[in-house]
Amino acid sequence: MFIFAILKEIKMKLSQILTLPIQNAIRQLFDVSIDRVEFQITRKEFEGDITMVIFPLLKLIKGNPIDIGTKIGNYLVENVDEIIRFNVVSGFLNIVVSDDYYLTFFNEIKNDKSFGFAEVSPNEKAIMVEYSSPNTNKPLHLGHVRNNLLGYSVAEIIKASGKKVYKTQIINDRGIHICKSMLAWQKFGNGQTPESSGLKGDKLVGNFYVKFDQEYKVQISELIAQGKTEEDAKKLAPIIFEAQQMLLDWEAGKPEVIQLWKTMNQWVYNGFAQTYKNLGVDFDSYYYESNTYLLGKEVVQFGLEKGIFEKDADGSVWIDLTPDGLDRKIVLRSDGTAVYMTQDIGTAIQRVKDFPDVGGMVYTVGNEQDYHFKVLFLILKKLGFNWAESLYHLSYGMVELPSGKMKSREGTVVDADDLMEEMTETAGKIATDLGKLEGYSAEEKANLFKTIGLGALKYYILKVDPKKQILFNPEESVDFAGNTGPFIQYTYARIQSILRKADFDYQNVILSASEESLHLKEKELLKQIELYPEVIQNAANNHSPALVANYTYELVKEYNSFYQSVSILGEENRTKKVFRVQLSQKVADTIKSAFKLLGIEVPERM
Repeated sequence: MFIFAILKEIKMKLSQILTLPIQNAIRQLFDVSIDRVEFQITRKEFEGDITMVIFPLLKLIKGNPIDIGTKIGNYLVENVDEIIRFNVVSGFLNIVVSDDYYLTFFNEIKNDKSFGFAEVSPNEKAIMVEYSSPNTNKPLHLGHVRNNLLGYSVAEIIKASGKKVYKTQIINDRGIHICKSMLAWQKFGNGQTPESSGLKGDKLVGNFYVKFDQEYKVQISELIAQGKTEEDAKKLAPIIFEAQQMLLDWEAGKPEVIQLWKTMNQWVYNGFAQTYKNLGVDFDSYYYESNTYLLGKEVVQFGLEKGIFEKDADGSVWIDLTPDGLDRKIVLRSDGTAVYMTQDIGTAIQRVKDFPDVGGMVYTVGNEQDYHFKVLFLILKKLGFNWAESLYHLSYGMVELPSGKMKSREGTVVDADDLMEEMTETAGKIATDLGKLEGYSAEEKANLFKTIGLGALKYYILKVDPKKQILFNPEESVDFAGNTGPFIQYTYARIQSILRKADFDYQNVILSASEESLHLKEKELLKQIELYPEVIQNAANNHSPALVANYTYELVKEYNSFYQSVSILGEENRTKKVFRVQLSQKVADTIKSAFKLLGIEVPERM
């Protein structure tokens, strides 16, 4: 249902071909002019390649919708070469397109490896996509996995739609949460390093963030036992005082604190780099909160002069957004320090200075920040930045496990590295149980398990509309049947097996409809392939990898139906056999292309 609803909205190539002839038909037959023609996918139970909806015409043309549709259908058969017949069901004109139309299309695209991708216009403004944006007090977890996969895939899809794209992130490398890890390492670390402990740097630092919370809770309990209220105990615990003092020392530039901060952050960066590599995501630029937290303060003065901001009696600066249906928002505290909103304003402006060709930005951030971005975008518009009209918050739902929400400070998160390793192991177990690994070396098995495991993880997350919450089930995601990554990967591998067995020249053969008529399953497959460019454009416009993922599943289902219905290599008619091999190869190319947009690899054997 999901993909069918999406496909109905897609402006297909056929609709572009038929719109003008239908407008001419209506003008000549009924002396009426219309601005648009409503099309939809023909329902499976009726013959047809595209359906025109007659009902909207009844406002302008008096008569029976079946009679109106029949007259338009006869006009199209007589005047449009691609149309060979039609049928009318109630108020729907189902139009049948000639085989030659589909074969001409296929011959044009069958060897085009960039099929579906639009060329980048030199005059088009670039789009900057921000994702990941982690804290340097802990490793990346399952929530970060969804963030990274979404941001990376959206960037690749926008790029495929014909725009230049920059991938970036802002790293939250300062603040009290960072000092908590630093202080715990000082107190309990005994000089541990990633090398001495054998742990990735981000995991080591994350352990001390958890350790801080454990010690903090012990001290709170002791103070409560002494008669303090829980609220007072949280404020009076000695360890929180020490963390707050460390933050003040960092802001003052105390050398030994700065050196520890740099050392521990570098441990984390090294760990992040390894995780990003394993996850298959990358970035073109990095921004650090320690460099950006003062940005935006000069903009506040500009906003005051222009009357956009207002200063209260205590010296704090605000913007009143109540006329816009929002609230009053602080942009500068009374002591002159910036807030997160100020920082984000400054960072956005700085990015456009750093990349002058940027004309819009996509922020991949969870839906708990929806209000923040409404305010941010509105302020930037009021400040007069034209590119602020092209800002987009890629808001996504949280990822939860059957056990519930994750909490970093309590150490109950699903670590990204552990998750990827678990997915690889699960894929290996299932593939081994299915007995499909004869002739594989140990290295080939390891690579295959990783490809299947990560493919399962990525597809499971990306097939869901970004706005929806995900309940992640690792075992369900590695199923080799249904709407899963491994099912699609298996179909790709099956096609590669067919191509390896095709011991005849099929690459350079051009076929025409005059030689052989198309089988219904061949035609349905060609119709599905034809949608690919529009799916990419639609996915880019909607910032939704789910459209690409579910399109690929529909393509694979169509291919498997074709595979079960016709003979390919066993076909005696050479012309049919050549075409079916070519068609199989194009399906495989499209699967590989679509999965690349999702950051998923496909195996040659499986």
